[in-house]
Amino acid sequence: MIRNPIGTIPPRRYYLGAATLVLAGLVIGLGLSAGLGLQRASNAQRTGLASVSTPLSSSESPFVPVVEKCLPAVVFIDVNKKATAGGDSNDPQMELFRRFFNDQPRRPQSVPSSGSGFIVDPEGHILTNNHVVSNAEAINVTLNDKRTYKAKVIGTDPESDVAVIQIEGDHLPYLQLGDSDRIRVGDWAIAIGNPLGMLRGSVTVGIVSAQGRANLNIFGSSDLQFQDFIQTDASINFGNSGGPLCNIRGEVIGINTAINPSGQGIGFAIPINLAKHVADQLLAHGKVQRAWLGVTLGDLTPEIAEGLGITGQQGVLIAQVHKGFPAERAGLRRNDVIVEYDGEPVTDMAKFRIRVADTPPGKHATVTVLRDGKRIPVTVTLAERTPEAVAAVAQRPATPTSEVLAGLAVRDMTDEEQSDAEVRGGVLVTEVKEGSAADDAGILPNDVIEEVGGKPASNVAEFGRLLRAVRVQKKPAVLLVNRNGSTQFIAVRLSD
Repeated sequence: MIRNPIGTIPPRRYYLGAATLVLAGLVIGLGLSAGLGLQRASNAQRTGLASVSTPLSSSESPFVPVVEKCLPAVVFIDVNKKATAGGDSNDPQMELFRRFFNDQPRRPQSVPSSGSGFIVDPEGHILTNNHVVSNAEAINVTLNDKRTYKAKVIGTDPESDVAVIQIEGDHLPYLQLGDSDRIRVGDWAIAIGNPLGMLRGSVTVGIVSAQGRANLNIFGSSDLQFQDFIQTDASINFGNSGGPLCNIRGEVIGINTAINPSGQGIGFAIPINLAKHVADQLLAHGKVQRAWLGVTLGDLTPEIAEGLGITGQQGVLIAQVHKGFPAERAGLRRNDVIVEYDGEPVTDMAKFRIRVADTPPGKHATVTVLRDGKRIPVTVTLAERTPEAVAAVAQRPATPTSEVLAGLAVRDMTDEEQSDAEVRGGVLVTEVKEGSAADDAGILPNDVIEEVGGKPASNVAEFGRLLRAVRVQKKPAVLLVNRNGSTQFIAVRLSD
């Protein structure tokens, strides 16, 4: 009989003990892996298809409360407009109509158009764009709850593209207006409207991308003169025009107005403070009264400031003082730099124009200017900015400045040419060499250069002397250029 060696375990007990140890190890291992999150992912989890056991609450989105608050007061505006084949150039949909009927006889047509708007009070007043309701024969407004009303026009203002219309109904929802002066670049921006005329109640979200956008060539708003746009990357499409741009609190900070068809993520809205000022006048008077100085303005760029010997200053430059208007009567002069208006600093030309326009006509305003290095306060009695006055002045936008001037030929002007151009001196540009710096600057043949550095360029000899003096001083030459009766400053850094 063979015995097991001393200290060994009999086979039966051995296998039983081994099984016990394996089972215990398995239990401990599973426990550790669960505690450390080391479970092996399922096939669904690895492919990203695992379902969420508990759906996210709608309150976790900051935009849902905004939409629930604002959407009921956003309306769809359906407009029938009278137009001929010449059409209304302010309306994109009318533009398509004009193209379609380009070769047809010019006869009145009833053309459908659409846009957005939003109710601002229990009386049913609606803010929208002028280009949405201009030339309207009939306006129908549909609320988000499907109620439909006929609307009447209270007043329109093409120069700001703001309009007020009104409906009559019970229990009308309306929006609260915010303060567009307090918004910051980077704030949330929520656009609500009816893009393409069919996607009603659409909501897009972005941020405030920039403020104070001006001098834009806006498709659909060719009469727009006062621009201070909010730029946003919240998607805005045709049909969104007139709808609200809201902040994260559900307050209106702008009226969606314009898109850039060739760009992406670029839309523009009228600041609600500007729109409210216009709307208040439309409600009170049916029209907007604006004041003006009667001057042509130019930006005070660093090059122009250096050329005029102005350092460390901000302001706007008077390029032309028009005869018979408030600025001339008050003694303001060409080359004055406006640095204050009624005690507030002036730093931006577009904002300054709006501030003057928002002043009641007839008010005595204090304009502080820099003249010959001195700050001079001037009291101006503002006049009303009427269409007749604007037509008489025929104000045109300024052309961009350049730092270089070369390839430029000039000659003296005859008495008849000076009379026709309404100037008392200056030299006539006869040739601009193609590809030269002067060509790049936008100087054209038949431009009249009246001044160099604020001094009259009465003839070719004086023009040359002034240019040489500027070159010696190594300053930019500030040229006052008269083109078809409208003057503008062009700063030029002369080469050696």
